[in-house]
Amino acid sequence: MPPEEDARAILRLAMRHEQSLAASLDPAFAQENWGFLAQQCVENLLKGLIVLSGEQPPLSHDLERLQLLARVVLPEELLALQEFAVKARYSPEETPLSGSRVELLARIRQLRGELESLLEGTDRPAIGTG
Repeated sequence: MPPEEDARAILRLAMRHEQSLAASLDPAFAQENWGFLAQQCVENLLKGLIVLSGEQPPLSHDLERLQLLARVVLPEELLALQEFAVKARYSPEETPLSGSRVELLARIRQLRGELESLLEGTDRPAIGTG
């Protein structure tokens, strides 16, 4: 499968998480669960960027590592979601989010926009091909 198709498939997964995030802005929804979905969404978006560059993403949840491979710089608020990959899900302690859900969701949507913009560029025919 071409990298563009793989990246689009990963984008669909990220958008599923993003829809769940948008539907669970209510503070009654546990912040640890919300943070996990947010972390997964960011992880998938980074992996989509890595795939689009023609590389194979590692089997890793490490957002710092993935941002380096994706050649992007994530805002600190998104990097702080790293705790939700594993630690926050299994700890009985409260794990605060690094910002409001609305702010974090806006940052995630910006990252999605970057991937979508790059994918739009792959839809254009090469010069001289029709």
